[in-house]
Amino acid sequence: MSDVPPELVRLRSSIDNIDAALVHLLAERFKCTQQVGELKATEGLPPADPAREERQITRLRALADESGLDPEFAEKFINFVIAEVIHHHESIAKG
Repeated sequence: MSDVPPELVRLRSSIDNIDAALVHLLAERFKCTQQVGELKATEGLPPADPAREERQITRLRALADESGLDPEFAEKFINFVIAEVIHHHESIAKG
């Protein structure tokens, strides 16, 4: 490792910290969506909410654009997360 430039080590360390934060944030998000799924099941609401999902996609695309992140990437990412959440909600609804 001694041949790795210190700046590269520093940047990789920052990336590792950011990755850890992302995992923790996703875990927190899924804790919240788990509760949403349980509430939806209790109230007899459908697992998916297309209007809400579309608003989220639009909002996150705009945030991505403002942040210098490719909005297409942000949309793909949130679509992946939404699909996983819906899958969890469907499982909760089935009991």
